[in-house]
Amino acid sequence: MTTEATNKPTIWFWIISVIALVWNSLGAYMYLIQAYNTESFQAMYTPEQLEMVNNAPSWATAAFAVAVFGGVLGSIGLLLRKKWAKSIFLLSLLGIIAHQIIYNLFMSGAMEEYGSSAMIFPILTFIIGGLLLLFTNKSIAKHWLS
Repeated sequence: MTTEATNKPTIWFWIISVIALVWNSLGAYMYLIQAYNTESFQAMYTPEQLEMVNNAPSWATAAFAVAVFGGVLGSIGLLLRKKWAKSIFLLSLLGIIAHQIIYNLFMSGAMEEYGSSAMIFPILTFIIGGLLLLFTNKSIAKHWLS
């Protein structure tokens, strides 16, 4: 038996949910062009940077996949108004922590290669992932998700 959400979400719910899907789809695109090592991916980086990316351990690559595809699935869950989006966003946030924070900031050597600017994207990604989880919690509390 399923239950339906009792309250109609605001326009901001839909706007944030669509933006979340676009943001996470861009992450999935970046994962795929990296995984397939496309020419467009290679053109974005220096040979030294490509070597660093290509030498990433498999657990970091797996965490990247969990982060981005979890984000896409969580965003779809929001658009479908499903509570399970919360669990998926939590899993995505764990992937972000493992890949962006632990690996990219502290283990990959990105700080030496890019300087302090290497901190911006991992921290931004973590903040957005956390905000999406909080937004999903708020949406559940407002009975917008079932």
